[in-house]
Amino acid sequence: MSGEECLFEASFASDRNHHAALFGPLEEACSRLEGAALERVLVGTGPGSYSGTRVGIAAAQGVAMVHDCPAVGLSSLLATPVPAGTAIGDARRGMAWWARVGDGGDGLPDPRLVPADELAPHLVDPVFAIDEVGRLLLPDGLELRRVEPTARRLAAAWGALDESSRRELAALPVQPAYMAPPHITAAKRGHPLVRRRDRG
Repeated sequence: MSGEECLFEASFASDRNHHAALFGPLEEACSRLEGAALERVLVGTGPGSYSGTRVGIAAAQGVAMVHDCPAVGLSSLLATPVPAGTAIGDARRGMAWWARVGDGGDGLPDPRLVPADELAPHLVDPVFAIDEVGRLLLPDGLELRRVEPTARRLAAAWGALDESSRRELAALPVQPAYMAPPHITAAKRGHPLVRRRDRG
């Protein structure tokens, strides 16, 4: 973006090949700069795919570092065409998350984690999702919109924030919006790292 003008925009479906899908459009976007300096790099912080969000943030930080400008994270929920409503997502392991978008305050969604069977009381129309939520049991008759965040909408959301909110966000380290700590399991007996530790 240059002011209100969009100089380049690309969309793509990455599925699980985040590293393969992102860098072609990113390279093309950077080539459009033609020597111009970047003021900042905005990146969506999720909620979303665990790997995809981290790859996106790492790429944004890399571009910002090369161009000696700040990388700023902003909720991906602000980058959708839904100005107000309830965003929902599948947090796995019997949990769901929900966030109210556009209900006043500072305008920044605050996702909450709940057991999946306790999601219904939190739903205020319209209800939307940015990821697949087919495993969640939703109330009968609920109209669920599936929407895609875009970089252009993320830039518009940044522009709509007041100066105080922008300064606060710019001062924070960019990190993914994880709904829960990573689920980590111990290595199985016989794993090479376990054998090495036992020998050491």
